[in-house]
Amino acid sequence: MKSFRTSSSSKLDRKTIERNRRMHMKGLSFKLASLIPRHFNSSKEISSQQDRLDHAASYIKELKQRVEELKERKQQVMNIHGINNDTRETTSIGSNLPVLELRDMGHSLEVTLITELNKNFMFNEVISVLTEEGAEVVNASFSVVGEKVFHTIHSQATSERVGVDTTRLCQRLKEFDI
Repeated sequence: MKSFRTSSSSKLDRKTIERNRRMHMKGLSFKLASLIPRHFNSSKEISSQQDRLDHAASYIKELKQRVEELKERKQQVMNIHGINNDTRETTSIGSNLPVLELRDMGHSLEVTLITELNKNFMFNEVISVLTEEGAEVVNASFSVVGEKVFHTIHSQATSERVGVDTTRLCQRLKEFDI
C-alpha cells in the first residue's frame, strides 16, 4: 500500500511541476508580447501563444533590419564627413573644418560643431554667445572620433515670446576662429 501512495504523490508532484512550468511560460509569453508596440502588425488578432511568439519574432527581425539600415546610414554620413574608422587621417577634410550646424526646433535650439582635435577651441565662448542671444543652455556634450571633436549643445529660448534669432546667432558663431 505504501508503494501506491508514493506513486500517486509523485504523479501529483509531476503534474504540479508541469502546471507551474506552463503558467511560467505563459507569463513570459505575455511579458514578451507586452514589449512589442501595439502599432506593429495591428491588423492581426493575436490570440494564441504561438501567434504572440510569431509576432515577437517578426518584430525582432524588423528591428534587426532597421539596425542594419542605420549602420549603413551612419557609415555613409561618416564617409561624407571624412571620418574613417580604420585610419586617423584627416588631410582630405581638414579644409572643411570647422563645421557649424544650427537646428531651430521652435523654442529649442541644437548647435552641432565639428572641429579638429588639435585646434584650440573655447567652448565657453560659444556658451556665452548663446546666452547673450537669449538662449539658455540645457545640455552640452562632446565626443571624439579619430581626429575630430563633435560638440552638441542643446538650449532653449529664455523667453518663449522673443525666441532666439538663429541667423544672428549663426553669424556670431562663425566669427570665431574655431
